[in-house]
Amino acid sequence: MVLGGALTGCAPEGDGGMAARVDAVFADYASADGPGCSVGVIRDGRLIHAAGYGSASLDHGVPNGPATIYRIASVSKQFTAGAIALLALRGEVELDAPVQRYIPEFPDHPDPPTVRHLVHHISGVRDYLVLFSLAGNRSEDFITDRDILDAINRQRELNFPPGSEYLYSNSGYVLLGEIVARVSGQSLREFARAEFFDPLEMPHTHFHDDHNEVVSNRATGYSPTESGFRINMTTLDVVGDGGIYTSVEEWAAWDRNLTEGTVGGPEWVALMHERGVLTSGDTIPYAFGLSHGEHRGLTTVGHSGSWVGYRTGMSRYPDAGYAFVALCNRSRIDLMSLISTTAEIYLEDAMDPPEDAAEGEADEEQTAEDEDAPEAPPDHDIPNRARYAGSFYSPELDATYRIVEEGAAGLTLHVGRRDPVALAAESDGLLTIEGGRIFRFSELVDGRYEAMMVDAGRVKNLRFARTREQGIRP
Repeated sequence: MVLGGALTGCAPEGDGGMAARVDAVFADYASADGPGCSVGVIRDGRLIHAAGYGSASLDHGVPNGPATIYRIASVSKQFTAGAIALLALRGEVELDAPVQRYIPEFPDHPDPPTVRHLVHHISGVRDYLVLFSLAGNRSEDFITDRDILDAINRQRELNFPPGSEYLYSNSGYVLLGEIVARVSGQSLREFARAEFFDPLEMPHTHFHDDHNEVVSNRATGYSPTESGFRINMTTLDVVGDGGIYTSVEEWAAWDRNLTEGTVGGPEWVALMHERGVLTSGDTIPYAFGLSHGEHRGLTTVGHSGSWVGYRTGMSRYPDAGYAFVALCNRSRIDLMSLISTTAEIYLEDAMDPPEDAAEGEADEEQTAEDEDAPEAPPDHDIPNRARYAGSFYSPELDATYRIVEEGAAGLTLHVGRRDPVALAAESDGLLTIEGGRIFRFSELVDGRYEAMMVDAGRVKNLRFARTREQGIRP
């Protein structure tokens, strides 16, 4: 065993040096002085190579290995979707029924989203991670299941008519987890244990719904800093959109089930791979927690995960009989690119030449903090500042935004526990902040804007009204 290198030799005899080539792919994350990854290569449902790189715990000098347990973030969504698929095939959940049938307190909408809409991210339901960020919360703040359901149920508007667009939403999968619990009478954790993990002999895999629970052989999550690394964990107990803990070793059993259907049968396997269809008739890549794509001429099915100090991903090449999984305990890794490079080591002879390869489908899993959005323009010299200054309240967020005049020409936004942030002028009545959030102002009364709409990627058209006094709700 070598710290920072391959910790378990699962490569078949005569692998042509492939294991060493995989080591080279992950060489930047192999130091025992930093966090890293565990990697697995699966052929026909069998783990043929597994390795660990870097440290699972910088406090104790514990190396990562194939049995190390990681939080896999949104790669967890396929387990929630798998539970819904089981219940649907048993006739206990109707995929085309409105969400409100199973969660009666879910808001009334003129065009109600269905369970199937939630599965494929075409529901229009606003993303709770963005909602909580907009309300001034941080990723390390303690948020309960009830807080999230209350936030979702406060929303009076959807991002778009259900079925008309694809927009990734973690809220949809929290709702799916809640549906599993209400229909089955078990928590999502209990249901997944009984239906998937026990039958598939995955004893350490679980939905982690208690952040204080001890997990043996767990990798601590880290984020890089200027001076090294900082622990980056979560107090989030909510599961459904994420929350699975598992290892590379146990992943092989789940990968095998996605082909063989030991649990669920062939009908379940087919449903898991069924893509969403928009009202326009267009088919989208996203299926049941799995996203279809292509890599150098080969069909792929995969998903990535990103939350606090963890980055995770899996990519299956069903026609070639291969699958690749990588679980990492450090942020700021382009992990899906590393997985693709690993796949090329094993499948290059079956792939199109790189120069002829078509672009694959991008996986859109991101955290609220990682949202891919244009940066705000650098011009913070905002004319007519008095039009904007003051307090605005959103009942859907249950939060007040204070816009304060700062310095000679600037405005800053104050909300919740977050540090004040500078606003920039895009045009008259349109301000932005770094990260691409857009503030659209309207209804000038006595020289001041009385209303504001906020767009923030996975949350659109969030309404605010000016309060009569700063910090006081209307």
